[in-house]
Amino acid sequence: MAESVAEMDVLVQRVVKDITNALKKNPNIDEIGVIPCPEARYNRSPIILVENKLGVESWCVKFLLPYVHHKLLLYRQRRHWMDREALVDITCTALMLNPDLTTAWNVRKELLQCGALNPEKDLYLGKLALTKFPKSPETWIHRRWVLQQVLRCCSAADGRKQRHAEAEPEHAENGVQLSEQMMRTLHQEMKVCCDAACRYPSNYNAWSHRIWVLQHMAKGNVKVFLNELSATRLWVSMHVSDHSGFHYRQYLLQELVSVLSMPAQCQNHSWASEELPEPEAAGEGERQDGAAHVLQLFHQEMELCSDLIQSYPGHEALWSHRRHVFFLWHQWRREHQDSGSNGYNDSIHLKDGQNGSNSGADRVENVNGMKHISEAMELEATTPADPHDSKRLKRGLLPADPVSRSFEKHFVSATLDSCRNPEQRRFALAYSKWLDMVLGQDP
Repeated sequence: MAESVAEMDVLVQRVVKDITNALKKNPNIDEIGVIPCPEARYNRSPIILVENKLGVESWCVKFLLPYVHHKLLLYRQRRHWMDREALVDITCTALMLNPDLTTAWNVRKELLQCGALNPEKDLYLGKLALTKFPKSPETWIHRRWVLQQVLRCCSAADGRKQRHAEAEPEHAENGVQLSEQMMRTLHQEMKVCCDAACRYPSNYNAWSHRIWVLQHMAKGNVKVFLNELSATRLWVSMHVSDHSGFHYRQYLLQELVSVLSMPAQCQNHSWASEELPEPEAAGEGERQDGAAHVLQLFHQEMELCSDLIQSYPGHEALWSHRRHVFFLWHQWRREHQDSGSNGYNDSIHLKDGQNGSNSGADRVENVNGMKHISEAMELEATTPADPHDSKRLKRGLLPADPVSRSFEKHFVSATLDSCRNPEQRRFALAYSKWLDMVLGQDP
């Protein structure tokens, strides 16, 4: 028995070494998995590396995972000593097989703090673990911890570079490189979150992490938020039942509305957006320009929601998203009516069927059964964040009140008239009742 245990230890140690060598041999591995194989049929390593895919035969997992877990427990109890390199290899193997081992992540935190582990390698391991376990909460938690360390180091380095740049102008380029590094990290996190969301439906952990990244790495950055709004448009169109994806768009829209409603001097111009150019006029003109951009955002989002509801009837997530967007619009309009000047209110509040001015340049037209205001539009000032909206802007049509109550009532009525899906009818009626209940007291 003792001899078989010793042989098993040698076998497991060899498998751990094979995994470590495979990761070193190919640093571009982008996916891991378990290959169904009840027993060892050949006298070869159970670690299979094909192109950029790493697989572990299932027969060895039942021996491998208990072994590495036991080793970690002995180390934490200070009953077994291991050097740093061995700890890196053991924790790597353990987390590839079960990324919810909190002990293993804590050991890697200690290794990272003492400088024995590179943060980029730790993020890479988490990325690999998420390809097999895309909803692993411990992996997402640890990933945020590592990103906090990276942000802290970058902030400290940024302060030092700024002081050096003031003393020696030739060091000023280092600050630009640092910003590029942060942007690269941001894009990598967005890709990891997107891949995890595609692998597991309604992956709340991935979408929550994506929001966290924006809150800590791109706060108030209009360009990044617009890019995210554009990038997720196709995704939600292909996952119409995923509430998490629509919740993410609701967060983006709310942040954009909040930032664009601020005075121009309070906005973050260091990441200026090409889609939303800075207004040329000052004072009231700046506020009206911000209101025009907010109107455009609401118009695009409601049009997307309308298209999806009509194309994919009977999905509750679409109606819930429409309800949130309408309520956000209602709050924004009410706040600015209370605090804005008369000219500003006139620019954002036009009654259905009325022109914003008495001139004959604008007129009411009927498009797809709904009232729109046909007016001359400057495409440069209202360039959409998403290329799919360019064909709609070419029509030169923008609703004066894109999500007004009467507009919504007309949409619900048209949906009920053409609806044959019982679920679609139920959601439409519920939405209509919600409009009456929440907004029935408003003038």
